[in-house]
Amino acid sequence: MSEAITLEAQIRTDLGKGASRRLRHANQTPAIIYGGETAPVSITLAHNKLFKAQEQESFYSQVLTISVDGKEEKVIVKAMQRHSHKPVVNHVDFLRVDESHVLHTSVPVHFINEDASAAVKSGGVVAHHANEIEVACLPSALPEFIEVDVANLEVGQTVHLSDVTFPAGVTSVELAKGESHDLAVVSIAAPKGASTEEASEEEAAE
Repeated sequence: MSEAITLEAQIRTDLGKGASRRLRHANQTPAIIYGGETAPVSITLAHNKLFKAQEQESFYSQVLTISVDGKEEKVIVKAMQRHSHKPVVNHVDFLRVDESHVLHTSVPVHFINEDASAAVKSGGVVAHHANEIEVACLPSALPEFIEVDVANLEVGQTVHLSDVTFPAGVTSVELAKGESHDLAVVSIAAPKGASTEEASEEEAAE
């Protein structure tokens, strides 16, 4: 499990586009914390520390701690605005979490044992249909990622959401909507040209 992430922030009272531009020029990133029964709070974060933190995959799939002028807030990332061509985070939306309330968020999928798959070794092509899965759970049960093992997956087979093993207390938001939402997660297709080659071999045998 990754190390817990804590960020220091300050209350932001100077609002508006001009104020945000001035903050960015001072290597500060404007952000907002909202949700729950508490009013939204506009904050600023040191860009260098924020940027370093957001390079970790777990930044987007764990409960973060933000210390706002000494008061800690438990949050998850809900949205992030980036500069179109510079390595700069322009703005972040953080959603408060309550340990007693179920939250909905997306977590990354880690595909394991692809190199050990007999289907892949024989030339099968792996197709990742989902790189993240939206889950519902209490904050304490939030996983950093979901593992999907493809070691025994055969050519032509597909792993759907219903085939995925979720950690205790974690469910798929899509699956909860019904069988028609049992989306594909990963599959292995036959090598390109395999069907043509097989047909040629059969014709030659005849």
